[in-house]
Amino acid sequence: MAEAGDGGAVAAVFREEYGRAVSVLVRTTGDLGLAEDAVQEAFAAAAERWPADGTPEHPGAWIITAARRRAVDRFRREVTRGGREAAAAALADDAPRSEPFGDDRLALLFVCCHQALAMPARVALALRIIGGLTTAQIAAAFLVPEATLAQRISRAKAKIRDARIPYRLPPAQELPERLSGVLAVIYLIYNEGYSAGLGEPPARAGLCSEAVRLARVLVRLLPGEPEAVGLLALLLLSESRRMARSGPGGVLVPLAEQDRSLWDAALIGEGRALVRECLGRGRLGQYQLQAAIQAVHAVAGSAEATDWHRIVRLYDLLAEVAPGPVVALNRAVAVAEAEGPAVALALVDGLGLTGYHVFHAVRADLLARTGRDAEAAAEFAQAARLAPGAGERAYLEARGRRLTGRDGRI
Repeated sequence: MAEAGDGGAVAAVFREEYGRAVSVLVRTTGDLGLAEDAVQEAFAAAAERWPADGTPEHPGAWIITAARRRAVDRFRREVTRGGREAAAAALADDAPRSEPFGDDRLALLFVCCHQALAMPARVALALRIIGGLTTAQIAAAFLVPEATLAQRISRAKAKIRDARIPYRLPPAQELPERLSGVLAVIYLIYNEGYSAGLGEPPARAGLCSEAVRLARVLVRLLPGEPEAVGLLALLLLSESRRMARSGPGGVLVPLAEQDRSLWDAALIGEGRALVRECLGRGRLGQYQLQAAIQAVHAVAGSAEATDWHRIVRLYDLLAEVAPGPVVALNRAVAVAEAEGPAVALALVDGLGLTGYHVFHAVRADLLARTGRDAEAAAEFAQAARLAPGAGERAYLEARGRRLTGRDGRI
């Protein structure tokens, strides 16, 4: 069945509630495929009924109830299978039952990140099931073809089914080996909401809230894991700038131009305290270092007052812990401030990240700052074409127009 998510109220509820609905059903049914089918059918019913009847007061509960009924019907049609009658009775019972910490989604997230699955498959499956993202959105996050992602997700589901992996939080001794995949998924769920929120309806901000909530639950579950604490710190410090990062019409306001009085001091304080806590344990990881970089930004009164040399040093450490072209790109941005745009441009040109909108945006800015306006305008145009959100796209298009003089400025 086609994914719900074409627009309107049903699309907004799909993005917010899909993961929760699947998590609730899969806990009782033990069948991920059935749970997904039932939830998809419920959303299809919503798409037919809500335009005429109106959106329910509690749309998520409506979806779960409708999906549960469809799963019950499916079970009752297949009573010849062992245990299906009992499962149908359990599904028909609406009494709330939950995992430890009261979080079905976190339990399903750990299932998706089982060590039997390759890491790319873990993250892709969890983003699909927990985050409710489409294969196209996940493929864009991974910078891989959509067909590749679809195969990863299909194979991961089959592996879980064939290996009879239980749908519950794993034993304590298994939690650390699944942690890296869980952290990666929470981080990508947050990034999807963060990048999609500019210039669009606020529904995608729910992905950011969900990621922060999952990160908090994860820290309660694994308080001794510095990377879990580091991820929570990173998300809180990023969230602290939400009110300042867009202007009229949702157009992106870059970090250097943000009104820092709009930054959330409470989130900054909590995030910085968590950074000190996790770094003090002496087990550096990528999320801790990213949070430390955000903390340096958070304490600077202006872009000019930022300790860019310190940020470069932190990126050097990050490149040792988690090397990759995106880390190198972000380091080059800091190098541009610490050592000049020409030095940074030489670093960026060797990264080969064509097709990634941030790469083109960074390269465009560096070209403009070195006086190569025509090349910069072309790069801004390419970045705008690739940008995932309307607000970011509008900002990039405006930068390109200023360079070509189409809006009256040079």
